[in-house]
Amino acid sequence: MSSTRPDLVVGDDGLTRCAWGAGDAEYSRYHDEEWGTPTHDPVRLFEKLCLEGFQAGLSWITILRRRPVFREVFFDFDPARVASMDEHDVERLLGDARIIRHRGKIEATIGNARATLALEQPIDEFLWSFAPPRRPRPFAAFAEVPATTPESTALSKALRARGFRFVGPTTMYALMQASGMVDDHLEGCFRSTAQVPTVQGSTV
Repeated sequence: MSSTRPDLVVGDDGLTRCAWGAGDAEYSRYHDEEWGTPTHDPVRLFEKLCLEGFQAGLSWITILRRRPVFREVFFDFDPARVASMDEHDVERLLGDARIIRHRGKIEATIGNARATLALEQPIDEFLWSFAPPRRPRPFAAFAEVPATTPESTALSKALRARGFRFVGPTTMYALMQASGMVDDHLEGCFRSTAQVPTVQGSTV
């Protein structure tokens, strides 16, 4: 693998990727097929919200490799089923070495499911209402990618006001990236859709 820019890598398949999406097969699949792809499925968005919370303080690959087990123990992240979990379920999960055994994050997932059911609108509509306008051009380097934005801060505040936990501005910006509310694939990455080409002096 090689590239003339340190934040991009050209794979053996000839495709140029963000460097973080190369080297590990599962990361490459996630980069190529999921990250930055607009997601409106309410269950998958709830899952992303919960898993981004579990990721806090850890690497994303740690969560990604455990995602099948997370889906197993949290009923495929069906909010109604997760909301019905109780203290016995919390204790059971604290004894399950296959997941991240963090009481606060487990309890937050259950609480967030209940908060999801209490929202005044479907969670997909609620989350996407905070999506920013499409960026006119992609970032050229990872150093340009923000950790938070006004939109992720506003989303965090709105969720916290409704009882959600582990939904800080940085975590919510990661959710926006993962669910395609923003496209942070770098300029030159084959997945980047942010760049709007200019034709005869006008944008298309």
